[in-house]
Amino acid sequence: MKMAAPSEDYPHEIDEQLTSFDSSVSSVKTMLEKLMSMPRNDLLQKLDPLDQAKLDLMSAYTLNSLFWMYLVTQGVNPREHGIKQELERIRTYMNRVKEITDKRKAARLDKGAAARFVRNALYDPEEKESRKKAAAKKAADKASDSPQSKRPKQS
Repeated sequence: MKMAAPSEDYPHEIDEQLTSFDSSVSSVKTMLEKLMSMPRNDLLQKLDPLDQAKLDLMSAYTLNSLFWMYLVTQGVNPREHGIKQELERIRTYMNRVKEITDKRKAARLDKGAAARFVRNALYDPEEKESRKKAAAKKAADKASDSPQSKRPKQS
């Protein structure tokens, strides 16, 4: 589908918008041809249930959007048509699917790994060394305070 050169049939100012619209329609046509080339049952069998829902929602939204554009080309205000409510309903379901997808992708906390990470992040070798010295000094002080007999222990 090729756009004709600007003519006197429409204002020259909208030529860029019409060219952009033509390009968009061609892109949609190409995507729909790819989608329609494969039997739907074969396509759905390859997908998990969540991806099946995404495909169904995308298909419904695309068809309703195309109908919205058709209404505009026919001079009907789509905001006053039932198509608006249908698109909002589909968007609601799309948001639900997105929430489910986001929950699946959300990071899960491994409590053991987090504890090890924090413990190692707080590790200070100088502090550990000073604790060892303090403990050794305390043990030496205790040993010098207690009387030790010079005789070996008898069993």
